[in-house]
Amino acid sequence: PIYKLLSAIFSGSSAMWAETYHSFSDTINQVLLLIGIKSSSRPASERHPFGYGKEQFFWSFLVSTMIFAISGVLSLQQGLESLLGKPHIIENVEINYIILAISAIFELNALRIAFVIFSKNIHARGQKLTIKTILNEFRESKDPTILTVLVEDSAALLGIAIAAIGISLSHLTGNVLYDSISSLIIGFVLMGFAFFLAKENKALLIGEAISKKDSNRIIKSILTLAEVNRVITMRTMHLGPEDVIVAIEVSIVDNLLTDNIEILIDKIEQK
Repeated sequence: PIYKLLSAIFSGSSAMWAETYHSFSDTINQVLLLIGIKSSSRPASERHPFGYGKEQFFWSFLVSTMIFAISGVLSLQQGLESLLGKPHIIENVEINYIILAISAIFELNALRIAFVIFSKNIHARGQKLTIKTILNEFRESKDPTILTVLVEDSAALLGIAIAAIGISLSHLTGNVLYDSISSLIIGFVLMGFAFFLAKENKALLIGEAISKKDSNRIIKSILTLAEVNRVITMRTMHLGPEDVIVAIEVSIVDNLLTDNIEILIDKIEQK
């Protein structure tokens, strides 16, 4: 972010200012995500008997809010001011290209690392990496930290590309309109990504159920027990990325003794 800031100051590019806001916001966001991971790992207490797993959902929601409020709004404001105000001049264009290229390399590497972690669940299920499995995993994943990093890095790469195109067009044509418009587009892109993240984390904060696939796996495993007639209801909720509470009501066969019912309950819990 420091290099982008210096580049924005020396070049006067609106797109680089938008990228500067985005990078500073990303840096703060990484710290917030680390706080979420750390605080969510605390053991359960009397006041919080189900643990602190939802801390990750809260801090990730806060990150999405900051992307919207800081990166998105400031980029949008920068673009509007340069578009409607006095025309600005872009200087030292070569510096912008160098900084954007270096930023793209770092962002690509960060995205690669996040994707490797993200794809582990797909490989663990014995599935191949395809567009379908990736989209399904992205939709079903309850790990807000990985999702946030993937979305942020993708938005960062897209922002870098938009900034590079806007600056190049302005440099080639001598019209700074393209630079101003690229800042606006970056703002809208960041706000769109932020809205998506906020929506996902809101669902987890409120109390989202496990995936339909996992739900069916639980029901099928319970129905393998001879003493169970059917599963009447099952309610689930994520308390964290890997922590779930499950409440099940089942219909059991008639004339089971109390001791046998207790054994059956243990079997269901084990399943």
